[in-house]
Amino acid sequence: MFPGRMTAFGLLFAPLEDLQELAFIERPIRRSLKTAEEIDQLTVDEDLNDIERAVYLLSVGQEVQRASVISNLPSLVRQNPAETFRRVVPKVREVLNGAGVEIQLAAAASFLTILQDDIILIHTHTYSILKTVLLHLNHRDTVVSNAWLETLLLAINALPKETIKQEVLNPLLCQSQLSHSLQARLASCRILGKVACKFDSSIVKKELLPLVRSLCQDLEFEVRACMCRQLESIARASGVEDTRTELLPELVELADDEESSVRLAAFDTIVNLMEMMDGDDRLHVVVPLVMSVCDLSSQEDEAILASLSYQFGKLCSGLEGSLTDELKARLLQRFKVLCLTGLQTEGTQPDGNNESTLIRCNCCYNLPAMVVFSDSAHFLSELYPSFSSLCCDPEISVRRSAAASFHQVAKLLGSNVQLIHKEFLALMQDDALEVLDALMNHLEETLEVVLSRGDNLTLDNKFPELLSGLLLAEQKVGCSLRWRLHEKLLQRYSCLARLLPGEILHQSFSPRIFIILTTNKVLPVQKEAARTFCTFLRYNRKQEQRQEMMERLIQDLAQGRSYWNRLRFLDVCETATEIFSRKYFNKHFLIPALELVHDPVANVRYKLCQLLPRLRSSLRLPADKQLLQQLDFCVQKLLCREKDKDVVATIRKTVLELDKLDLTEPFHKRQERDLLDQKKEKEETLLLEMEHLERQQNEDKLISEKHTERKRRDSKTSFSATKSMSVSSSGATLSSSGKEMRKAKLSRSRSLSSQPTTSKSSNSDRPLKVKELSSTSGPGKSSLLSSKDDSLRTAHFSMATQSTSSMPVLIRSNTTSLLDRASTLDHRNSAMDHKSSTLDQRDHRTLTLEHRTSNMEHRNNVMEQRTGTFDQRDHRTNTLDQRDHRTNTLDQRDHRTNTLDQRDHRTSILDQRDHRTSTLDHRDHRSSTLEPRNHRTSTLDQRSKTMDRGCGVKESQSKKLSINRKSNSFSIQSGRD
Repeated sequence: MFPGRMTAFGLLFAPLEDLQELAFIERPIRRSLKTAEEIDQLTVDEDLNDIERAVYLLSVGQEVQRASVISNLPSLVRQNPAETFRRVVPKVREVLNGAGVEIQLAAAASFLTILQDDIILIHTHTYSILKTVLLHLNHRDTVVSNAWLETLLLAINALPKETIKQEVLNPLLCQSQLSHSLQARLASCRILGKVACKFDSSIVKKELLPLVRSLCQDLEFEVRACMCRQLESIARASGVEDTRTELLPELVELADDEESSVRLAAFDTIVNLMEMMDGDDRLHVVVPLVMSVCDLSSQEDEAILASLSYQFGKLCSGLEGSLTDELKARLLQRFKVLCLTGLQTEGTQPDGNNESTLIRCNCCYNLPAMVVFSDSAHFLSELYPSFSSLCCDPEISVRRSAAASFHQVAKLLGSNVQLIHKEFLALMQDDALEVLDALMNHLEETLEVVLSRGDNLTLDNKFPELLSGLLLAEQKVGCSLRWRLHEKLLQRYSCLARLLPGEILHQSFSPRIFIILTTNKVLPVQKEAARTFCTFLRYNRKQEQRQEMMERLIQDLAQGRSYWNRLRFLDVCETATEIFSRKYFNKHFLIPALELVHDPVANVRYKLCQLLPRLRSSLRLPADKQLLQQLDFCVQKLLCREKDKDVVATIRKTVLELDKLDLTEPFHKRQERDLLDQKKEKEETLLLEMEHLERQQNEDKLISEKHTERKRRDSKTSFSATKSMSVSSSGATLSSSGKEMRKAKLSRSRSLSSQPTTSKSSNSDRPLKVKELSSTSGPGKSSLLSSKDDSLRTAHFSMATQSTSSMPVLIRSNTTSLLDRASTLDHRNSAMDHKSSTLDQRDHRTLTLEHRTSNMEHRNNVMEQRTGTFDQRDHRTNTLDQRDHRTNTLDQRDHRTNTLDQRDHRTSILDQRDHRTSTLDHRDHRSSTLEPRNHRTSTLDQRSKTMDRGCGVKESQSKKLSINRKSNSFSIQSGRD
């Protein structure tokens, strides 16, 4: 018990020494306070104007007051430039002679503002300002002199050529001599580089180049290095020819200087001027210089190697046309060596030098240029080991540089981007968040290249690793305190909506984004998660998944138990107005948002009041008339029933904004918003059409698969039939051609039979030709030829006999025999024609049968389709019948409820009647009690009479009451029945 009290007592009085130390700290503060005399000195008469007050303070004021006046000098020049330059600027020059560093720096900044902002006429007061600036260039304090030099260099762009030539160049001729100080010669070098761009090439060659040569040969290496840095601007001002003849020899000489800083400056200048050189100069000047620098070891001159590593890509791209294959190989080999500078090799320890790390960072910067130089086709053999080592470097800065240039390498590789898939995952899963931050800057461009490898990407083994890497990166950033990086990552992940398939996006990323939306406590992260979730929702093609996401938004956010989630739903609505079209927003988001007017938490209603103008701008009349009425009802309810003062004030401001909404908005802005909304609506309808097409394609695929199976089955059965049909069709064609030949020959024979001179030849020719038609062998053809010869011979013989014979009887007998033979042949030909016609009819019948079978197959297919549609209709009719049955049952239930209501009403009426009868009985009882009292006052004679009468009345009343009760009980029983 007591030790506890002692510890508390000790803790209470322990920091007394600390309080004493604080007292010592306060002493200088008390001593620095101003006394009454000092306060009197700091007070200024209020009747003085600005110019008089400035002159007074510069004359007798303290250093703080003088610095304030000099800092306020540009505003005095704007108000009254003439009086300021006549009275104030001379006082400023007097103050600057012995002033300290603070006043000098304030004066340099004020004079620079006056010269750059064109506050005054340059030709009027430039001399007074330049005189002050040039006077303090050689200040003994280097900080002050550098400040005045920067003022002069920045003011040269605003000065005219004549002023520069008279006031700046002439002093330079004296200051650049060796007799002047080192600081003056360094200032001359920088002024020469700045002034050269203001003059023509002739003036530069005549007046500036001699001074440049003398400064390049200065004894001090600082002057030579500074002048070498300025040679680039002087070369661009002098031109290509003067650069080649005058400046290039100086640069080559400075590249061999004994000081490393001079060599470094010469190397950088030559590389920067390489675009102004022709092929010969590059081959004979730049290439030897680069090769000599490449041959240096890392311990000799790390500064030059660092510059070489920074300029390596520019050098290779500029010298690509002037290099041989051997030199290209040497440069590539040197780049590989630079990528491993300072790293651990066999038998050595890793070097943690800053220069080595800088060299490797510069190699990461030049990786895209080296991929172009070595050709992306040879990336695996040439640069992949160096690229992999840089991505896995032990230094965070090197890995960050590799991540910054990763997207450019991926673009250059194109279809071969899978080669660096491992490095991409390694950078994404890096422990240092700086590396992930650099990778997130161009993540969208990288993923476009990585994920654009075809439709079969989900079958790739590396695809699940990529998805898990993206999710792990988000979880790692979410667990850290880097909420800005988390916000950037969610913003970059919105591109996955158009790069990944909708199914994968809905299963893997949408739940994670929704968890961030509902659990993360950082408001910018929540808003970015809402934007990403709305983007996923908009570009999802499946109606079921979109409906599921919307239901989750409404159930977990709009109707959530926590008011924090309901506030997040309003943030989602604010984002949805920017992403979705008005039609989609009004259909899915507007009503749940307006229902929050009944929310018990004032913060939710306050947020809703702020969102009402945005909700009103999404409505368009007359299509959204009902929604507008609901919004007006919401506003009226807030105006009438709201009790929270902040919400009341906000809704009043909102009402004013709603009244001015249609009046203050310009027409062109409204038109632009309408066009943008139409574009969004078209995109949404296009997505719906794509979804419908995908469904149709899937259904068509199923139908086509069924048809192919049926065709395979039918093709086996119809193959034999097609063979027989082809044989019969060929026979039909042959028979038709034979028929035509026979008809022609029959006509010839008839013509010969009509002429007796040629009848023998024709008759002898006919049976041979008939035999030829009946036979198809080779001997038949030879017999045909011989019969033709015989017929010709008989015809010749018959002609001779006709001219020389004198025996007509023999001729007639021959002709009659020939005619008989011709008749028999005609009969045979007619029989053959009949047979051929029957064959033709059979062929026609087979063709008609084939056509009928094809028609029957087509009809069967049509009937199958119709039966399918009839099945669907039957299913629909069944569902409609079920619905009708349900409606009938509901009607029966309604009828039963109506009958029960009527019965309840009747029972209530009967109860009322019972109550009335009971009251009547009570009244009768009272009347019966009152009647004896009235009869007691009467006489005895009347008492007996009245008693008799009363008994009769009572009997009659009892009978009536019994009758009434019986009737009431009967009515109640009937009502119950």
